[in-house]
Amino acid sequence: MGQRIPEETVEHIRRSVDIVDIIQQYVSLKKQGRNYFGLCPFHGEKTPSFSVSPEKQIYHCFGCGAGGNVFSFLMEIEGITFIEAVKRLAPRANVDLSDVVDDHPSAKRTETAVMVAAHELLKKFYHHLLMHTNEGEEALNYLLQRGFTLEIIEQFEIGYALPSWDAAVTFLANKGFSLPLMERAGLIAKKSGEESYFDRFRHRIMFPIHNHQGETVAFSGRTLGNEDPKYVNSPETPIFNKRNILYHFHEARLPMRQKQQVVLLEGFADVIAAVRAGITHAVATMGTALSEEQARMLRRNASSVIVCYDGDRAGIDAALRASETLVEAGCYVKVAMMPDGLDPDEYVRRYGADRFRHHVLDASLSLTAFKLEYLKRGRHLQNESERLRYIEEAVKEISRLSNAIEADYYLRQLADEFSISMDALREQMAVYGKKQQVERKKEHRETVLPPTKSKLLPAFQKAERMLIAHMLRDKTIAFTVQQAIEGAFNIEEHRAIVAYVYAFYEEGHEPDVSSLLERIHDPQLKRTVTELAMMPINENISSAELQDYIQCVLNYPQEQLLKQKEAQLREAERQKDYERAKRIASEIIALRKSLHFGRRGING
Repeated sequence: MGQRIPEETVEHIRRSVDIVDIIQQYVSLKKQGRNYFGLCPFHGEKTPSFSVSPEKQIYHCFGCGAGGNVFSFLMEIEGITFIEAVKRLAPRANVDLSDVVDDHPSAKRTETAVMVAAHELLKKFYHHLLMHTNEGEEALNYLLQRGFTLEIIEQFEIGYALPSWDAAVTFLANKGFSLPLMERAGLIAKKSGEESYFDRFRHRIMFPIHNHQGETVAFSGRTLGNEDPKYVNSPETPIFNKRNILYHFHEARLPMRQKQQVVLLEGFADVIAAVRAGITHAVATMGTALSEEQARMLRRNASSVIVCYDGDRAGIDAALRASETLVEAGCYVKVAMMPDGLDPDEYVRRYGADRFRHHVLDASLSLTAFKLEYLKRGRHLQNESERLRYIEEAVKEISRLSNAIEADYYLRQLADEFSISMDALREQMAVYGKKQQVERKKEHRETVLPPTKSKLLPAFQKAERMLIAHMLRDKTIAFTVQQAIEGAFNIEEHRAIVAYVYAFYEEGHEPDVSSLLERIHDPQLKRTVTELAMMPINENISSAELQDYIQCVLNYPQEQLLKQKEAQLREAERQKDYERAKRIASEIIALRKSLHFGRRGING
């Protein structure tokens, strides 16, 4: 049975950690006024709507509504429990929670934790075999001959899998791991029609693959020669999804944020070559096309991406697709052209690190320049019809640019290259521009619903929100509201929030939204609290303004009752029921007097 973490320990950890420092490990933040802003990690967006308050130690997304304190951020982004979040932050506060066990981890989370633990252990086993055994000597020499240094081998934790059919099976079984679970983790496989297992990776150099938190979740095994298949990769498992992971991301995250740039490569061998060349902000896809999630992940951490794929036809096609996905995610994209059909790994080995940095990465093209070069591929531009067709397609591509200066720049390049007048090119570009406008309008009509005007909040609801916003910042205001209204807020969610606020202050706490959030377990209530806490308000609220809000909240039920009575009066008059009409009219007069007296009390 795990032990409970004392509340004062949780509070100490929370106060010792700066939420901005933690969130900056996942989101690139920029300071604007009091707060920091960035792209929300919980939903796709191109314009930053994610706000972090160092003063209140909370975050809130004005787009999707996500919000909370440092613990809830880790819980949501990592998919971990509260206990796990507290334990992860404990070392920053010099608190040892190693003996604390989560009493309520889900079965799924327990299984994935075991899978990760098995990968971590097997990684160390493979690395030991490569570096410290006679069996690994051949593989080590192979790597050293290919330009790998011992430092790089250590940094990337490269290992070696024995030729044996059951070395990993025996190793994992001896360590107490369930073999059926290890099969689901992708580390071993089952013989067809039998109950016995065998190693998935045999006589291969092993490259561990980490998730974005640095945990080993998969492997890629390469032969020592040119046998087929050259690479054997882990299958997709509960802890490894190729579309959600970028190789080397956990190490590249900090340098890419510092440079606000990332170099995107196709494979892990290219990343290792780039790191050997001093390019620490390099990442790679996992053998699949760049996904939208991966593109958004890059955009959250860097504004600019250099796409550096293989120089063959397939690599160039893939670079174009990846570039378009990155542009959709809001990235500024450049493309590095690899010469002679080489991949980055081959280029670095053949020409060296300096040439790779200066002749490839520094010479990368803007996306438009790359597309124009791409359109030339396979064309015989000496042939008149081929040349004209290229010019037409180039003008069509340039017409898609929204920046007039950029469009003019490429048109002039085209005019100079093919001795064509700028007037002719501009005229043709205008034709394509009109066609694209028509297509965009048609697309918009077919796919977009008519815009709806944002609904203005009723006065009473706005008043309740303003009161809570002030109560979160000021204990005296909270007690003033409690005395006047108590729990008589008209919206159920607001009633629940103020109950937490009253209790929080009655326990003797000072205003601290981040601490208050620890007492609220409902995720939706947490989101609303962070939204209200981030609302811009007049912090020097006058007594009259405060009383106006209070009276607006108190008057709402009577105003609703007045509307009902007025409707009943009209119905009684329509039915010529004069006695009933007279009685209702008296009730209306009394209600109006009551409301009028309330307003006079506020203003006078």
